[in-house]
Amino acid sequence: MKLFTQLFYDIDQTTKTNAKVAAMLKYFQQASSKDILYAIALLTGNKPKRPVKTAELKAWAAELAQVPSWLFDDSYYVVGDLAETIALLLPAATSTKDYELNDIITQLGKLYSLPEEEKKEVILSYWHSMNQTELFIFNKLITGNFRIGLSKQLVVKALAQYLEKEETAVAHQLMGKWDPKKETIETLFTQDVATKFYQPYPFYLAYPLEAEIQSLGDINDWIIEPKLDGIRGQLIVRDKSLFVWSRGEDLLTDKFPEFAGMENILPDGTVIDGEIIPFKEGNFLDFNAMQTRIGRKNISKKNLTEVPLVMVCYDLLEWQGEDIRQRPIT
Repeated sequence: MKLFTQLFYDIDQTTKTNAKVAAMLKYFQQASSKDILYAIALLTGNKPKRPVKTAELKAWAAELAQVPSWLFDDSYYVVGDLAETIALLLPAATSTKDYELNDIITQLGKLYSLPEEEKKEVILSYWHSMNQTELFIFNKLITGNFRIGLSKQLVVKALAQYLEKEETAVAHQLMGKWDPKKETIETLFTQDVATKFYQPYPFYLAYPLEAEIQSLGDINDWIIEPKLDGIRGQLIVRDKSLFVWSRGEDLLTDKFPEFAGMENILPDGTVIDGEIIPFKEGNFLDFNAMQTRIGRKNISKKNLTEVPLVMVCYDLLEWQGEDIRQRPIT
């Protein structure tokens, strides 16, 4: 935990990209392989769910700090962050222990099934054995509010240096949902991508143009995508199965039954990039209509009729099982 805490502060206290990458590389070189997996998950936004109620944490912290609840609440109001408030109010630990990050998160995952008194016992045992900086990070984890100012691409860059692999290959391996409890460094990063046949390619984001538009040259030399108000997605047909992924790396195949059967139409080993958008009677519908489709667990026949979806295809990423992203588009 001390290593991960140091990594957090090294990243948080600099605005320089190279310094952030260097901090992550240093961490990867020093941490255990299991801790690296959990760190990657946290750094890329895959944080654990809150295992303890906020009211319970506040009550336990106030009791341990020997302050009345009104004073705790006033302190929380001034500080504005529960994790920091608890870290500031708790008495300093008489001795500290260096926990493995993966052990902490595994233990927190077990709290869901425990009664309140046993949860309290576990949380207090950690509070009694961490310094203030470690407490802040630990509290961020147990409140479900861990976040850090870091792009996924920077994590990929640091990992690529550590693993001595191409950034594109690392980015591809990290696509989709993966569970650090079920993976090892070897299965996550050395397993052939072909064995993960459900996996999409990394999505590429568009950024504002910093130079004058005239600097791009003749507009006829460009292929321009229309800006549509849907969600970017990839339609994948591999191993005679269909997978529809969103740019947010959510698998949405079951939510989009319009695409069912495409595995019988497209050849095996096909990946198409495009925009998934509501389309009815020759017109695109607005994003509010799209939200009625992605925000529901069960799609009714009425919803399917009122908000039918199509994919406006922009690019062919894979053909007959071959990654063709490096081929010229024309």
